[in-house]
Amino acid sequence: MFVIEKDKEEIYSLPAAELKFNSLRHLGSELAQKIIKSVSEEAKYPADIAKELKVHEQKVYYHIRNLEKAKIIKVVKKETKQGALANYYALTEPAFVVKFKELQATQKISQFKNESTYLEPFIINGKLDALIVVGSPDPHGPDKARSRDGYYGIDLALFFGTFLNYVPQFNVKLDTEIRDSDLGQNLILIGGPITNKVVEKFNDKIPIRFDNGTIRSTITNEIYPQDECGIIAKTKNPLNKDKSILVVAGKRFAGTRAAIIAFLKHFKKITNGNVHNSSIKANVVEGIDLDSDGIVDDVEFRE
Repeated sequence: MFVIEKDKEEIYSLPAAELKFNSLRHLGSELAQKIIKSVSEEAKYPADIAKELKVHEQKVYYHIRNLEKAKIIKVVKKETKQGALANYYALTEPAFVVKFKELQATQKISQFKNESTYLEPFIINGKLDALIVVGSPDPHGPDKARSRDGYYGIDLALFFGTFLNYVPQFNVKLDTEIRDSDLGQNLILIGGPITNKVVEKFNDKIPIRFDNGTIRSTITNEIYPQDECGIIAKTKNPLNKDKSILVVAGKRFAGTRAAIIAFLKHFKKITNGNVHNSSIKANVVEGIDLDSDGIVDDVEFRE
């Protein structure tokens, strides 16, 4: 559900949740409203909210319990503070709606293409639910590699943007910024395992993977040694069965470029899965230079 407002030529939106009538009583207190406003900006610990609002901590805890029961706020992280485990609270959604009558049928405001179901683990109801991870441009890892793949991710992000209604926060991180707590999320990984160390962590779990400087398919046992070869592979996150990972990468930056081009130009073909087994969403593409300028500008599907 979304709250949408049009102001002149601009459209503004926020994801919203329905608020039940019996929950409205928890919003009657001015202090409850201030607490909601406080955690709408960032997740906070109740004691910190009490200091911010200059009220007794127990009053904040009272409203926190009621707001959590009403599903207006929720625990989003836990940290150890002064030897105890502290809960940090944030809004369950940035906006809430109270319905006074049932929804009525109307014309569709927008509709994804059929192929967009391929993106459903990463985009839910027009909202991005994934971290996009690109390799750091600084030397890192045992090979002291520098990523040249990152800027290709801009094109991929723009493509994803056509399916989005709302982007609530920063969703891009360098591989060197990823922590263990991030690995269980939906992940969109750009670049090969030498420059993107997160890809290296998941490499042996994807059906088409990087192997001793080549790309190897576990579907066909084919080996693809060309620098212009790239992979697009979507699979369940082995660290969290409820999440997925999408790898868009090449053994070198030319292969990553090829994989990105495949996503932009041949998305429907990607959603059809592997030509040898359509239930496996993994492809190998090889970049081609159509205009002979030394830059990959289209692809051929190898499988």
